[in-house]
Amino acid sequence: MSPRAYLVPAAVAVWATALVGLLCSWWAGAAVGLATGAVGGVVLRRWRPSAVAVAVAGPVAACWIGLQLYESAHHPLRAEAEHGRLTTLHLELSDRPHGLRANGFGSRASGVDLVLAQATLDGDGNRVVVLAPAASWRELLPGQRVLARGTLAPAKPGELTVAVLRVRGPPREVTPAPVWQRAAESLRAGLRNASGTLDPEPAGLLPALVVGDTSGLSPRVVDEFRTAGLAHVLAVSGANLAILCGAVLLVLRLLRFGPRGRAAGAMAALVGFVVLAGPEPSVLRAAVMGAVALLALVLGRERSALPALAAGVVVLVLYDPQLAVDPGFGLSVVATAALVLLAPRWAAGMRDRGVPVGVAEALAVPAAAHLATAPLVAGISGQVSLVAVLANLLVAPVVAPATVLGVLAAVLAPIHLGTARLVIEVAGPAAEWLITVGRHAAAVPGAAVSWPKGWSGGTLLVAVVLLAYGVFRLRRVRVLVAAVVVGVVVVLAPIKVISPPWPVAGWAAVVCDVGQGDAVVLATAERDRAVLVDTGPDPVPVLACLRRLGVQRVPLVVLSHLHADHIGGLAAVLAERSVGAVAVGPSRRPGWAWEEVRAQARAVGVEVVELGVGQRLSWPGLELDVLGPRAVSRGDENTAVNDASVVLRASTAAGRVLLTGDVELAGQAGLLGDHVDLRADVLKVPHHGSRSSSPAFLAAVRPRVALVSVGAGNRYGHPSEVLVDALAGQGALVLRTDRDGDTAVLPGPDGPRVVRRGDPLKSSR
Repeated sequence: MSPRAYLVPAAVAVWATALVGLLCSWWAGAAVGLATGAVGGVVLRRWRPSAVAVAVAGPVAACWIGLQLYESAHHPLRAEAEHGRLTTLHLELSDRPHGLRANGFGSRASGVDLVLAQATLDGDGNRVVVLAPAASWRELLPGQRVLARGTLAPAKPGELTVAVLRVRGPPREVTPAPVWQRAAESLRAGLRNASGTLDPEPAGLLPALVVGDTSGLSPRVVDEFRTAGLAHVLAVSGANLAILCGAVLLVLRLLRFGPRGRAAGAMAALVGFVVLAGPEPSVLRAAVMGAVALLALVLGRERSALPALAAGVVVLVLYDPQLAVDPGFGLSVVATAALVLLAPRWAAGMRDRGVPVGVAEALAVPAAAHLATAPLVAGISGQVSLVAVLANLLVAPVVAPATVLGVLAAVLAPIHLGTARLVIEVAGPAAEWLITVGRHAAAVPGAAVSWPKGWSGGTLLVAVVLLAYGVFRLRRVRVLVAAVVVGVVVVLAPIKVISPPWPVAGWAAVVCDVGQGDAVVLATAERDRAVLVDTGPDPVPVLACLRRLGVQRVPLVVLSHLHADHIGGLAAVLAERSVGAVAVGPSRRPGWAWEEVRAQARAVGVEVVELGVGQRLSWPGLELDVLGPRAVSRGDENTAVNDASVVLRASTAAGRVLLTGDVELAGQAGLLGDHVDLRADVLKVPHHGSRSSSPAFLAAVRPRVALVSVGAGNRYGHPSEVLVDALAGQGALVLRTDRDGDTAVLPGPDGPRVVRRGDPLKSSR
């Protein structure tokens, strides 16, 4: 029996064991592994290769992966991270720090750059994610050891990462990077330098296309590529390696090298590219998948490619179980499988119908890859691109030459920068074409449509694709289906752009869409009178929200804390509305913001009052209880100011609404430690949905509705998918102002219900 017959079922067993273990717990993964072993030994005895593979691979994976999951789940840092404690760790970086731009709300500065980096703990090898200032961390390389001091935060459930470390200062006791890492960074820096001869957007795109270096990409290009279904171009994938190795094979074949020489040259190119891009998990994954794609598409051995793909899955998942829930890994495997199984058959079918060979392959490859990965993309992103196949078809002719020329420029840059820039000039039109296609594809009306996220969304799209395939095989119903689709587009689509009636009668609370900031309006029994909690970063959005709601009198404006995204609209509200008083918490930080608040209130004769824990404020139809802050730090650091946020519980006609400002882990731990009653029907999610909310805090609130006040296109990655998934896992309905616009909470027969105004702001700070 050929060994190839055992690989596919073994890959399925290993992947299933790791997937269940990461999504549930180590013992659940162990149970799945043992169960698959039993199934392989008993139920599948009729199919010997599959039975043997499953019976062996399942228990082996359960033992190996379960041990890693158990050690990670019971690591001491996990408990410390729940309380947001300060700590000092000895770390070894396992990848290059990746940029994350963010505005500093705690200061007048335009913003600071942050980086994310994967690291391992010295001594036990467990993983830690580091969030640190770019100025002092950006230049670090994999393999360097550092001493870092920062605040711990919980890691995402379903990860082998034991904690997130948020660092404020520079690394200490930094050791030199390995020689090959320094050499690779020299090549990458040369590529960035040579690319500077192009306009800014193509100059930022080429390093991303070649080595996955996205530091120079503009947010606009990233968003357009995502909408157009071209996001894969901006990340290192198996396609990069297949292109490079294919080019090397072609050159060596022209030079009349034999099979062994060509294979050695392709392998050298693959290893060199891994060093150039960095031996990160994504690059190693791409190396395996690229080798498989090369085997299938370049050598044309389809039967060998599928077992090779399965072997790659087995090795990689056993090496790094985290890949089982890594979206990029799933996309790589599925796309490679599509290239192996679907693309050759589709291309052959089109050739049989008279389509030229080159055109048939150009159509089959992007179509197969997009169709196979569409369910995963829909489940991950919550949208389906309707222009992706055409966009990928248009860019396919230029991706390969741009990649090869970019690698050549990176190699030449340390030798002669002028020659490298000449090569980049040749690659420039290809990069500009990529940007042009992405921009025009993203601008097509309805280029991407909303779709349910998660497992349900991906499964639903699989069902839709299979149903469509089955229906279109029946010739008699094709015309009917086409007519229905046209009717939906022509008749129903315009309804989406019609604004719903606003304000909705009976609203109890409204989270205003003010961009990246907070402004919450709480209704009283009097129609034009409401309490306002925070005023957003700018005057126009908050005034527009109050005007739409018909609010003329504001008995109290509560400023949860004094960061600019919460007080920016105060002066306009004081000037344009009748305000009774401005309330603040015990913190007076940052000092410049406190002076501005006092001056603005003094200018219109409005008193500034301080709220204290235990205080209750009442109006007809509304009560406010002050729950926090339980303790106040005197520092000006963003985290200290956030943790000093005023926490309010509003009793409204729609039930309890918990307003949390930007309170982070330490502030949440203080509320939990004092056994404060945090139960609420509606939660205004802390800190715009950042990652700094503990599972214990969310469990104590257990809301039915979670409202995230967040700006579209913000540079923080808010809201965190970790937090959104955690809330959804508790059964909460999660709504976001960047997608839903102003969101009203109303009383319903079985609890609060929500109405969305829509028309969210299109950009934020």
